[in-house]
Amino acid sequence: QVQLVESGGGLVQAGGSLRLSCAASGRTFSSYAMGWFRQSPGKEREFVGAITWSIGRTNYKDSVKGRFTISRDNAKNTVYLQMNSLKPEDTAVYYCAEMSYYRPTGYSVAESYDYWGQGTQVTVSS
Repeated sequence: QVQLVESGGGLVQAGGSLRLSCAASGRTFSSYAMGWFRQSPGKEREFVGAITWSIGRTNYKDSVKGRFTISRDNAKNTVYLQMNSLKPEDTAVYYCAEMSYYRPTGYSVAESYDYWGQGTQVTVSS
């Protein structure tokens, strides 16, 4: 059973930075990719970005390109979300998720992912 634990959330002023971590335990060698999603009150969960375990290919939501960077440490089974130039509209609960094998539905669809973390709150003040 795969377990995902996010950490690193908190309160930051606009323009600041945070780095989220997602530690995965119980994952198999063949797990395909990790994604980051976020959800703010009254809104649907939205895709932020994703990274493949094998070659580290990344994919991002347009509004975070150039500000957010996803990386992974295969040895630690950990994925990171570095968030710079944060804006109040980035405020949300951030979730990591694991895609156990490639899905043709793609990275940005929540149904492509098999396991989810509990989420970590990110609040950006103006």
